[in-house]
Amino acid sequence: MSAPPRLFDRALRRKRLDRAAPGFTDADFLQRRAALDLVERLEAIMRDFPVAVDLSAHRGAFREALSESDATRRLGLLVEADLSAAMLAGRGGPRLVADEERLPFAPASLDLAVTTFGLHWTNDVVGALIQIRQALKPDGLLLAAFLGGATLTELRQALTQAEDELWGGAGSRVSPFADSADAAGLLQRAGFALPVADVDRVNVSYEHPLKLFADLRQMGETNALADRHPRALTRGLIARASEIYAERFAGPDGRVPATFEIVTLTGWAPHESQQQPLRPGSAKMRLADALGTTEHPLPREE
Repeated sequence: MSAPPRLFDRALRRKRLDRAAPGFTDADFLQRRAALDLVERLEAIMRDFPVAVDLSAHRGAFREALSESDATRRLGLLVEADLSAAMLAGRGGPRLVADEERLPFAPASLDLAVTTFGLHWTNDVVGALIQIRQALKPDGLLLAAFLGGATLTELRQALTQAEDELWGGAGSRVSPFADSADAAGLLQRAGFALPVADVDRVNVSYEHPLKLFADLRQMGETNALADRHPRALTRGLIARASEIYAERFAGPDGRVPATFEIVTLTGWAPHESQQQPLRPGSAKMRLADALGTTEHPLPREE
């Protein structure tokens, strides 16, 4: 089997996170939103999770959201893991520097795995999900949030047009994101049971496109493509892209929108106690009887 394509430079991704760590909490509104959503989902599940891990923990948004929820009483040990040691620095609790592409957990050792905004930076999303499933105990739970395909569509369009105008061609400046329509399929391919995928589209308003650039830098979400554009961003390109951004997308108040698509996945490690789909033809009641109607056969074609 051939190896998946190398889309991202993981060493560069770590550097981006290290650089963002000191000021990350000034721009972590998306991760906080995603973490609150995951905790709300956890609140609806009436069971205990003795051993849990928060992958891509960054500065602890999930732990903080959990501390304000009744669900915290159902969790035992929560290990915070991150690719960046700088993101984990300066706070207590069990912490672990770990790469989502090479998880260090023993098989069937976790009851719960949570990840926010880490999966979309892995070179093999399905492979990362398989590792998580293998680390979960049977009937263990995965809650994951990552950025989907519509994310930063305005910025992508503005940069492409500006580059084409100034340099006669365009390259990759914004990372590719998974299509949200394929999200549940990723869980199925990784062997998870009862897969569910939801999409939360967030529109953030900015005074100027440069404010968006600044936020992306503080989030650690700037370009980490392995095959990066041979020409660095210049002031002229950024200025023209900002003009195009405002011309095409600014509202009546002059502010510009930025789209972020948060895809949330819920999946369970398989277990015999889980609901199973019925075999075709195994139904014990006709649909017409269940609906209380009369069944009319279709006319036969001559």
